[in-house]
Amino acid sequence: MQATKQSWRTYWALNHAERAIARSAALELTATWIGLRLFGFGRWKQIITRRTETSEPRRTALSANRILQLQAAAARNLFFHANCLEQSLVLWMLLRRHGFSPDLKIGARKEAGRFEAHAWVELNQVRLNDQPDSDHKFVPFDRAISSLETQPE
Repeated sequence: MQATKQSWRTYWALNHAERAIARSAALELTATWIGLRLFGFGRWKQIITRRTETSEPRRTALSANRILQLQAAAARNLFFHANCLEQSLVLWMLLRRHGFSPDLKIGARKEAGRFEAHAWVELNQVRLNDQPDSDHKFVPFDRAISSLETQPE
């Protein structure tokens, strides 16, 4: 109960623009959680891409890092655990909506015989929502595909 009170106090301490982004992040995370399960990744990404392309970018004085912080806080306080793909899709969309040009990255690795995938967002080739040491752990699909294309047969 105390954690919930603290979360609400923190929310109400935000300025109007920050509260709007936090609300939007919570709604979009929930919609993305549902959308990925109903439509799959490809179709859901098309839907959110269309939504961000047709809306006029909202210019904001907030930095990309502040938008990341607000989105991460919203993700921590939801009724479900949003995974890296859900969080990255929403962060990518929020940044686009606020006039930034982020890249959504999806990578893979094989660890102990298991295939694992991971998603993150980059802005100007800097990872925003990822651990600094994970660069070597997951190879982005675009890099993996280009290296396969250059290998001799």
